[in-house]
Amino acid sequence: MLGQIFNTVLYQPIYNLLIFFYNIVPGHDIGVAIILLTIVIKLILYPLSLKSIKAQKAMKELQPKIQELQKKYKDKKEELARKTMELYKQEKVSPMSGCLPLLLQLPFLIAVYQVFRAGLNSADFSLLYPFVQNPGTIETRMFGLEFLNLANPIWLFAVVAGLAQFWQTKMLSTQQPPVGIADKTGAKDENVAAIMNKQMQYMMPAVTVIIGLSLPGGLTLYWMLSTLLMVAQQYYSFNKKEKSVIIKDEGNTHN
Repeated sequence: MLGQIFNTVLYQPIYNLLIFFYNIVPGHDIGVAIILLTIVIKLILYPLSLKSIKAQKAMKELQPKIQELQKKYKDKKEELARKTMELYKQEKVSPMSGCLPLLLQLPFLIAVYQVFRAGLNSADFSLLYPFVQNPGTIETRMFGLEFLNLANPIWLFAVVAGLAQFWQTKMLSTQQPPVGIADKTGAKDENVAAIMNKQMQYMMPAVTVIIGLSLPGGLTLYWMLSTLLMVAQQYYSFNKKEKSVIIKDEGNTHN
C-alpha cells in the first residue's frame, strides 16, 4: 500500500518529468535533462530547505549572545544554564529545528535514486503518462562523451559532490555549549547539534565520495548539483543578513 502511494506520488512523477525533459532538450541529452530535473525539485523543496537554513542561521547568529553569557556567568553554572534557556525561549530557537525539514526531503532523494537506478538502463516505459512521448531508448552519455556515461559511476562528480558537502556543512557549523550546562534541558539539544555538525563536517563528505563512486553517474550528478544549489542558497541567505546589518550599523553611525 505504502509502496504504491510512494510510486504514484513521487517515483512516477519524477520519472515522467525526467523523460519529458529528455524528449524536449536539444540533442536529447540526459545530462541536461537531469540538470533541469534537479532545478525543478529544488524549487519544489525550496520552502523546506529555506526553513532549515533559517533555523541553522538563527543558531549561528545566537552564538555571540551565548558567548557573552558564558563570559558573564562563567563561575555561576546554574545561572548560566537558566539564562541560556531564557535566551532560547526569547529568540524562539530550537537547536534541533533545522533537522526536521531535511528529513522530510529524504523521500524525494529515495525516489530520485530509484529513477536513476532503474530508469536509465530500462527499456520499459510502461510507467510513462499518456501525454509523455516514449523515447524508445535513452542515450546515457552526457554531451556525447564516453567518460560522462551517466549509467556508470563517475569519480569526478563524486569528488565535487563531497567537496560541496564539506562546504555546505562548514557554513552551518555551531559551537558546543560549555561543560557546565551541557547536561541541561535545551543545552542538550545544542550540544547534540554541535556534535552532529562537527561529525558531519568531515564524515558526510567522505561518505558522499565513497557512496558516489558506486552509484550511477546520473544520481551523483543530481546529488552534486543539488548540494551546490543548497550552498548557493545558504550563502545568499547568510550574506543577505550580513549586508542588512552593515547598512543598519551605518545608519546608526550617521544618526
